[in-house]
Amino acid sequence: MESQRNILIIALLLVSFLVWQKWDEHKNPPVVAQQSSQTTSESNSSDANFIPESDSVQVDGEVPTDAAAPARRNLITVLSDTLKLTIDTQGGDIVGTELLEHNGTLDSYNKFVLLTDTPNFVNIAQSGLIGRDGPDANPQGRPIYQTEQQDYALTEGQDSLSVPLTFTNDKGVVFTKIFTLTRDSHVVKVSYQIANKSNEPVETQLYGQLKQSVNSVDEKSGNMLMASAYRGPAYSSVETRYTKYDFKKVKETNLELITANGWVAMLQHYFVSAWIAPLEDGNQIYSRYLNNQGQAIIGFKAQPTTVAAGSEQTVTADLWLGPKLQKEMAAAAENLDLTVDYGWLWFIAQPLFKLLLFLQSFTVNWGFAIILTTFVVRGIMYPLTKAQYTSMAKMRLLQPKLAALKERYGDDRQKMSQGMMELYKKEKVNPLGGCLPILVQMPIFISLYWVLMESVELRHAPFILWIHDLSVRDPYFVLPILMGISMYLIQKMSPTTVTDPLQQKVMQFMPIIFTFFFLWFPAGLTLYWLVSNVVTIAQQWYIFRQLEKKGLHGSNPAA
Repeated sequence: MESQRNILIIALLLVSFLVWQKWDEHKNPPVVAQQSSQTTSESNSSDANFIPESDSVQVDGEVPTDAAAPARRNLITVLSDTLKLTIDTQGGDIVGTELLEHNGTLDSYNKFVLLTDTPNFVNIAQSGLIGRDGPDANPQGRPIYQTEQQDYALTEGQDSLSVPLTFTNDKGVVFTKIFTLTRDSHVVKVSYQIANKSNEPVETQLYGQLKQSVNSVDEKSGNMLMASAYRGPAYSSVETRYTKYDFKKVKETNLELITANGWVAMLQHYFVSAWIAPLEDGNQIYSRYLNNQGQAIIGFKAQPTTVAAGSEQTVTADLWLGPKLQKEMAAAAENLDLTVDYGWLWFIAQPLFKLLLFLQSFTVNWGFAIILTTFVVRGIMYPLTKAQYTSMAKMRLLQPKLAALKERYGDDRQKMSQGMMELYKKEKVNPLGGCLPILVQMPIFISLYWVLMESVELRHAPFILWIHDLSVRDPYFVLPILMGISMYLIQKMSPTTVTDPLQQKVMQFMPIIFTFFFLWFPAGLTLYWLVSNVVTIAQQWYIFRQLEKKGLHGSNPAA
């Protein structure tokens, strides 16, 4: 088998991967998130709110609209150093979240909006108490909480901020919903203090759910996210550490399972909102599709709680609102860091990301970290690269003998194959040695692709000169063009055993094909491939010089 033909096949497989990526972008339309600082609207008060029933009862209906709901929504604002929350006092839902450490777009002064509630797009975090005495299970509508002020803010020197919302039912039971934000954290602790001042036990059940519009909003109204990135529900349970339960599944089947601990989430490119269930057995995870509103829900229900007459009790759940920071998410909940989805090559992608993170701590520049990572990877692969070019040179020298075998045996394939194997064994040539480094390179390339696509640390990360964001394409296509030129030089330097005119034509067009696809790839990935090619040229020149000294003149370093 000819080495160059193997390389051609592998290159075509890589092109197929690139084609699949573009097809996936076409199949999955762009997802858009609101970029405006106005995270909520005055509408939606007429929309019905889905509230799960207590225990494990299947629910297909929705709670009617609260007839006593105010004409205008009463919204309060809670501000920490990392989050800006907008909370609706009816139900105490979080209907708006701005991430203060992340801009909406590279050149925007507006902060990235994770949760929003507008006529065009809904993405909110809801929670409440259901059960026999739960205020959110009232058929007349959800409770309207009272607050002492409209705006709350974490002050300098303050480590945490607690915002209480209170509601008293007709039996005198006081429900206090408390939002607690902590400095340098993306976790919001949501607690319910139940003060039972009645003469009877109070039975409630905590739930938390995430509601999101299935369809994307108009591109003009917001900030387009990466089309090929997953958007939709996901969950974690004892049986499965991380499972994506996409909108199609939500439409088809109501998710119903019981687990210890666990979490539910709505994922999008670089960011995630997730309810972390209490650390107890018997949590129920569910999903629903609201057909009349085009919205999907994924949520959890905790174990029922009974509060004796004259006593108090508190139930709590955590809510992650923020970027996909692996270390912080792992500390917040078990397996939550798996939402940074590196695909089936995660075992290669995770070490690559850790290497990038380590090198970036010294360079303070993700572009230079990518360059150093390339040096490390190509250095580790050098023995394989040397074996590749040595094998290719030897294969080139064997061409006259292979031609003689073909003339000798003619169309007798069996004898021709036996003769070739004996020749390879005699000359100590591995016909597959030329393609092994390419086989190793492909998984690394694909893994690094997902690292650059999924790691929020690279979002808006600048390099030098005109490259202001390594997570998007080169705006002037300089890096892809240089990559194509370097690929052409490698091709000209490499000894070839291909004699078929069609294969030669295909090989000649490979640099052009790759350049075309890399035009749309993240600049960081293109930078990696360009530097990798430059290192390959240097290694190739050195290896060929060494082969010439050994009398292997099948190489052509001067080409």
